[in-house]
Amino acid sequence: MSISTITSQPGEADIRRIMPWLLYVIFFSVLNETVFNVSTPSIAAQFHLLPSQVSWVVTIFILFFGIGSIVFGRLSDMFSPKHLMVIGIAIYVASSVLGFIFHDNYSTVILFRAIQGLGASAIPAINNTIITRYFTATGRKKMFGLVTSAFSFGVAAGPVLGGYITGLVHWAYLFLIPVFTLAAIPFFLKILPVEEKKQGKFDLLGAVLMSLTVSGLMLFLTRLNVAYLAGSLAAGIWFAIHVRVRANPFLETALFRNPLYRIGVIIGFLMFSAIMTMMFLLPLMLSQIYALSAETIGVIMFPGAICAALCGKIAGDIVVKRGARYVTFTGLGLISLGFALIWISIDQWVWWIAAALVVMNTGYAFAQTSITESVSSTLHRDQIGIGMGIFSLGMFIAQALGTAVAAKLLDGSFLTFQLHPFVVGKQPLLFVNLTLLMILVILCNSFMYFLFSRRASQTSSLGAESHGN
Repeated sequence: MSISTITSQPGEADIRRIMPWLLYVIFFSVLNETVFNVSTPSIAAQFHLLPSQVSWVVTIFILFFGIGSIVFGRLSDMFSPKHLMVIGIAIYVASSVLGFIFHDNYSTVILFRAIQGLGASAIPAINNTIITRYFTATGRKKMFGLVTSAFSFGVAAGPVLGGYITGLVHWAYLFLIPVFTLAAIPFFLKILPVEEKKQGKFDLLGAVLMSLTVSGLMLFLTRLNVAYLAGSLAAGIWFAIHVRVRANPFLETALFRNPLYRIGVIIGFLMFSAIMTMMFLLPLMLSQIYALSAETIGVIMFPGAICAALCGKIAGDIVVKRGARYVTFTGLGLISLGFALIWISIDQWVWWIAAALVVMNTGYAFAQTSITESVSSTLHRDQIGIGMGIFSLGMFIAQALGTAVAAKLLDGSFLTFQLHPFVVGKQPLLFVNLTLLMILVILCNSFMYFLFSRRASQTSSLGAESHGN
């Protein structure tokens, strides 16, 4: 497979002009992951659905968003990111408009939410390719910080905006929010370069098998149905055989022979699983232990999310000045401190938890920015799209796995032993011990990143010596 060449190579200053619009569309792509959350009671009432049925409005978007991250990531290694970005936005907007038009039928709502997720997934996938391909090492660090800010702000604003629109007009109008992303298309067409298509054909069968493997696994994690796991394993085995015999497979096995990349993906997976598990546990805890309303819970959690949005750019600037290692350890330390403060505050004054969330989300913004930059730096230019797509997919699987395991543990009594000196009762002890488990996950993650950074330093030193010789 030949290396692609850029027919009109822009400078970094030219590409930097597109960053406000990249951040703009990233915000809207992530926003749709959470904007429907608070509307599920209204949708359930309209269609007379059970909670497990209406949850598909959110689950199906996340599922196809994760699958699309890999597909568009791989496509961006073969085709021009400029055209793929426009195609992704077009799919996103078209499915949104159709979802609004046909919102009176629940089956079509689910169908167009799935297509929405697929179209929206192009935005972060292509964004990672653009940043890694066109920016210098210093520029990448700053840009990934800005992306973390846009991502965090989208997650934070989703429930607030969704609740406002659902209450003011109707939940169906949430489908129309992505229409605003059309404003960015003229700027992408004008500024982004056109790249020549690489030789080789897109491995459609490999993409389908990978999608079946991932979707089966995520459905098993969210539904705990063994049939999904069996289907995932069958597709995964077929996929493993397929990539070994095909000349230009959807997923190059060489990608996972890179030890730095493997460790980096695991680090991102563990960190995101701990964060998303905590974000799943906190609303339940605040409702069950403190008997707070949904509005009050939102007030408590919103400052932390906004803090993460504000700290992303700061994290990117510090990565440039002090390095990814310093920022990552700072971030993981703050996450651990935030978890510890939550552990101490459970069943105590509720606003201590709000303060702990500010610390935790600040740490997340720092760690997410630096780990993303660290993983991207381990990839060859031709592996950027698929490599960062798999990294993003790992975060979606981590979210499903973390919440599924936490929900299962909350249903039992396995974690009701007392380690906290001031907390008694089965329900509080479950939250206390689950929080302690998340602290252990982050400490394990810190050790793994220590090994990652040391090995990366050794690799860089050997490369410099080889270049010098």
